[in-house]
Amino acid sequence: MIKALLSKLKEALISVLPVTAIVLIISFTPLVDLTPTEITAFAVSAVFLVFGIGLFNLGADLAMTPMGEHVGAGLTKSKKLIILISVCFIMGVLITVAEPDLSVLAGQVSAVIDGTLLIVTVGVGVGLFLVLAVVKIVFRKDLSLFLMFFYLLVFALCAILIECGKGDFLALAFDSGGVTTGPITVPFIMALGVGIATTIGGKGANENSFGLIALCSIGPMIAVLALAMTSQGEIVYELAEYSVDASLARFGEILLEHFLDVLQALGLVVLFFLVLQFLILKLPKNKLLQIAVGIGYTLLGLVIFLVAVTVGFMPIGFKMGQQIAEFSEPLLVVFGFILGLVVVLAEPAVHVLNRQVEEVTGGGVKKIEMLLALSIAVGVSIGLSLIRMIFKFSLLYYIIPGYIISLGLSFFVPKIYTAIAFDSGGVASGPLTSSFILPLAIGACAAIGGDILTDAFGVVAMVAMTPLITIQSLGFKAVMSSKMRSRITMKRILSADDEQIIYFK
Repeated sequence: MIKALLSKLKEALISVLPVTAIVLIISFTPLVDLTPTEITAFAVSAVFLVFGIGLFNLGADLAMTPMGEHVGAGLTKSKKLIILISVCFIMGVLITVAEPDLSVLAGQVSAVIDGTLLIVTVGVGVGLFLVLAVVKIVFRKDLSLFLMFFYLLVFALCAILIECGKGDFLALAFDSGGVTTGPITVPFIMALGVGIATTIGGKGANENSFGLIALCSIGPMIAVLALAMTSQGEIVYELAEYSVDASLARFGEILLEHFLDVLQALGLVVLFFLVLQFLILKLPKNKLLQIAVGIGYTLLGLVIFLVAVTVGFMPIGFKMGQQIAEFSEPLLVVFGFILGLVVVLAEPAVHVLNRQVEEVTGGGVKKIEMLLALSIAVGVSIGLSLIRMIFKFSLLYYIIPGYIISLGLSFFVPKIYTAIAFDSGGVASGPLTSSFILPLAIGACAAIGGDILTDAFGVVAMVAMTPLITIQSLGFKAVMSSKMRSRITMKRILSADDEQIIYFK
């Protein structure tokens, strides 16, 4: 166990070190004026971030992933589709309602949409789309057709919303898709898909296991767009206080708040798992003991992670965005791009996804390829988001062409790349994106006098969209390379035949 923990801490250190180094280097330049307290708080938070990610990843290996696989396999072996669908719906609702990031989103729009109503509606949306994803796996349906239909539905709702004069909700609606698939839900839901697909077996079981995160990311978008149509008045955004001093003064309160949020989220998952264990799974005691230890690591790791980003990363991100935007707007875009290249490395759920992708594809899609594709995608998405914020144009100018390209690519690449790509979109937009990159964009938007709701919001949606293109591009490259190798082999065979003919003549 100690050896495994040290290995996870080493991985976490490699992940966190680049973004920490960039921020600390920038802090000693004229671009940003940080106080010694702020620099110290950020550096200490980075250290705790390493421990948080390491503990979380170990917990995911010991508990969250096995739980999901056992639930998926156990329910599928029962051969009762009604039970499988019912359990998945309830699980989707409970996990989503407990996601801390969703509560933050609900607080932003509480002036026009009841927070509880929003959370429950989004939870039901995720539950329904998780059921849809499970049905897709059971009946081996093509993910591309589901994605095409529901994204067209999303764009139709966007058009109706704009026609009703409620376009301010668009960025929040698209951001909700990335926010809902948080670090607790991703390992469990992905493993659930693997467990169901492996138990069913058959041709294409590996590629059939992906796509749950992709579909569960669509549900919140449709839910928020539908709620926006029933809202009255305009969204009122109150700029929160981003201050290291204030965070340190509230350290105990922040720690307790995150502990209770994570405990609630994990508690619902564990409680539901125990019910299934008693009724269906019947796992041995040694396996339950391993899962219990893993839950402890997950709880501790995620609390440390969230406290670290709240105290050290969120205020620094806001201040850096504000001061760099005041210094030079083009430099802000360059900084956002560079930061995006490395910030995705520190997202806990990204490592869970990459490891599962490499295992399920038998090494066909390597972790390094996934990390490179995600890094480029997130860097480009943040850079483009900051350009949009500076020139103040609609998010749809990015979203519509981006999804048209990504959905178009799905017809030309292996299906497993499409499924992995759309899952990666929901995973890449994790807690660090909403707790560091979004405050950076908000700070920059406040400095240049933009509308935060329409200009700064949407960065999470962009981070969720660009991996769809880059990872499918890997698939397109693989297809073209395979065709090229086939042509070369065929030419060699034909050349050999010609030489034999000449020889016999």
